[in-house]
Order: sequence, then structure tokens, then C-alpha cells
Amino acid sequence: MFNLLQRIGKALMTPIAVLPVAALLLRLGFGDIFDGQIAFIMKSAGEAVFSNLDLLFGVGIAYGLAKNNDGAAALSGAIGVLIAKAVYISIDKDVNMGVFVGIIIGVLAGILYNRFHNIKLPEFLGFFGEKRFVPIITSLAAILVGVLAGYFWHYAQSGIDAFSNAIIGLDELGTFIYGVLNRLLIPLGLHHILNSVFWFQLGEYTHLKDGVEVVANGDLHRFFAGDKTAGIYMSGFYVVMMFGLPAMAYAIYLNTPKSYRKKAGAILAGVAFTSFLTGITEPLEFLFLFVAPLLFVLHALLTGLALAAAQMLDIHAGFGFSAGFIDYIINYKLATRPLLILPLGAVFAVIYFITSYYTIKLFKLKIMDTELQEDTSSEQISDEALAFIKALGGVDNILHTDACITRLRMGVNDSSLLKDKDFTALGAKGVIRPDKKSIQIILGTKAEKVAEKIKEALK
Repeated sequence: MFNLLQRIGKALMTPIAVLPVAALLLRLGFGDIFDGQIAFIMKSAGEAVFSNLDLLFGVGIAYGLAKNNDGAAALSGAIGVLIAKAVYISIDKDVNMGVFVGIIIGVLAGILYNRFHNIKLPEFLGFFGEKRFVPIITSLAAILVGVLAGYFWHYAQSGIDAFSNAIIGLDELGTFIYGVLNRLLIPLGLHHILNSVFWFQLGEYTHLKDGVEVVANGDLHRFFAGDKTAGIYMSGFYVVMMFGLPAMAYAIYLNTPKSYRKKAGAILAGVAFTSFLTGITEPLEFLFLFVAPLLFVLHALLTGLALAAAQMLDIHAGFGFSAGFIDYIINYKLATRPLLILPLGAVFAVIYFITSYYTIKLFKLKIMDTELQEDTSSEQISDEALAFIKALGGVDNILHTDACITRLRMGVNDSSLLKDKDFTALGAKGVIRPDKKSIQIILGTKAEKVAEKIKEALK
């Protein structure tokens, strides 16, 4: 189950990757940049994505979970979402599952594809065998999901509403808890599942679209629909990603031995600027996540504190991709009190720097010197793909190869036989063994490229 949840978290990245474009189009359609027909076209294009998030999640998750990311699984996910929605609406027109129907159907379609894509049927039904069978079986499963949702989803919805009201009722404390969990779940790859609840399901906002009332769910969707109360669970991330983490990077630099500082400075400046500009934090976080977990716990607590402080100051700022400078500029006019992010960010930059600097010094944490030693050994490898295959126990021990943005996800016959030091020598920043049949190697942003090289070598 843990391994499946990790795979779902990774698969969620596929539909989420579309949102920056949709958010940008929606932003360009608000009328202050373009006007008239151009603004209307931009807004319509952006709304087309946000109005069909359930379908997007169904397609993306099915595609992400399927072996070899096959298109038949994506098609099955789309068909399943359409059928399930039609069925539960026909039973109870008031049922609205939001993105959950996409997540449920996407998971089912991916699992059914992996189970039945090689199925052999009798010769007279041969045309409907193998991959063509997957949309059929997914359709039947979707009918069952639709029937169950039509009669029983209101119970689940009551639970979701109770959870939402409980978190909202906790005010800044609830936001703090969410911020801490958001960071702590990163090593497990489960933070995307948490975000899908807060950003795409929590709360609702009714607005007019083409003269018809429609409901937007989730902090992110409501923000771009024009809800001025949305953005609570996103605003504080600007403080962390644009100010806090770059300040922590500087603290790490000052605690790096002088013999390593020149190269450390180049690495840290790159990942810190990436965090500031785009809001992509994993390359920086994985520099210290496994070699200095205490520093990562401090980062998680400060993230929760930053989100709570932003809510306390009544800042409402959303993003389409992540809380970097690009999103800050693009969505500035949609936000409420966004200028306060700058002084708040400056305060947290000081807090991040002081607490990080003295945590590293007091506990004598070694971060960049270890990282640079790993980089040196990785540069000596002549063929990276073959070296990883060898470290993974050879071709016979590898069952499947996959990757997300920062980690190599391998299915193996036995992960207990593999040695962490072999991966460290190849530049890994950490190793996770969810179970005996799988292993995850934290490589940073080159993970997907390494996965492709391994796949090519295995072929």
C-alpha cells in the first residue's frame, strides 16, 4: 500500500504539470493585460482545464501508473471518468466528487492496465484482447464506482466537509500543521496526495460562468476562479521558496570547509536561484535531507510557521506551478496584500539563516563536503547507466525502471542485497527501501535522465 501511494504521488505530477499553462492563460484573461476578444479567448482556454480537473487527473494518473506509460491506460482513465460521472449524476444530481473521481478512476485504470494489458481472449474475440480489453474492463469498473458514489458519496463528502471545517476552524494552527506535513512527506513522495486535498478539494466557491453557477473546489482552483478568501494554503510558500531556502543555502555555504567553498558556492547558488525563481525546491532540499535530517525537520517547522504567519497577515496569493518569483509576478494583481510577502520574506530569511547556521554549527552537520566528495566519485564513472545497473544487482535483479523529478524508482527482485555505498559513489543523496521489491535512489533533477539511460541500456 505504501509503495502504491508513492506511485500515485508520482503519477499526480503528470496532470499537475499542465496547471502552470492553464493558470497563465486564465491570468491573461482577466482583462488587465489583454482586453476584448483576446482576453475572452485566454480566459476560456484556462477555464477549460480547471473545469475538467477530474478528467485531467483520471488521464494523468492512469498514464503515470501504467507500465511503460502506455496511452491505452490514459484512454481508459478518460472513459472511466466520463462514465462514472454520468452514472452518479443520473442517480443523484447533487453529487460532486471533484478531483476524487479522477484520482479513483485513474488508480483503477492504471492497475487494470497493468493486470490485463496482455490478456488473451478466445480467437473469435481476439480483436478485443490485450490492450483493447483495458478500456472495456475499466468501463465496467467505472459503472460500479458511479453507482457506489451515487448512493454513498454523500457520506464520504460529509467526512471531507468535517475535515475541511476542522482544519479551517483551527485557523493558523491548521495552516501550520499542513505546512509542516507538506515538507515532512517529501522524503516519502506523498506530499502530492496531501496537496491534492488542500489545493483541489478543500472548500468551495460558487461563481458565474457563461451565466451558469459553477462550483470551484480547492485552494488553488478557487483562487483562480476569483475567490478572495482562497490562497491561504499557498501564500506562505512564497516566503519559504523565495526567501527562506536561499537564506538556508547561504548558511550551509558559510559552514562548508573553505577548501570546498568555491565548488559549493556554485552548486548552492544554482539550486537557491532555482528555488527563488521557479519555486522548485527539491534540488536544494535533497542536498541536506539525508545527510542532515535535523536541518530538514527545522525547515519543515519553519515552513508551517511561514504559512501561519501569512494567514495571520491576511495574505492571499496563489500559484499555478509553485511559489517562485515568476508566479509571484504573474499572479500579483489577483492576490490580496501580496506586497506584504516581501517584508515577511525578509524576516523569515533572517530566521532561516540564523537557525540554520547555528544548527549546522552546534550539531557539527556535514553537508556540502559530503556532497562534493560524492560528485567527485560520480565524475569518474565512464558509463552511468551500466554503473547503476551493476549497483542494482545486474539485469536479472531489475524488474522495472521509473523516475520522478528527483528520485529513481526501481522495482527489483530483492532490495536488501543492494548496498547504499554503491549508490552514494554514483552521486546519490539518499536511498529509500519501501519494501523488499522496490528501492528509490535520490539523485536530484537528473533522475529522469538516468532512468532513460538505464531503460536504453536494458533494451
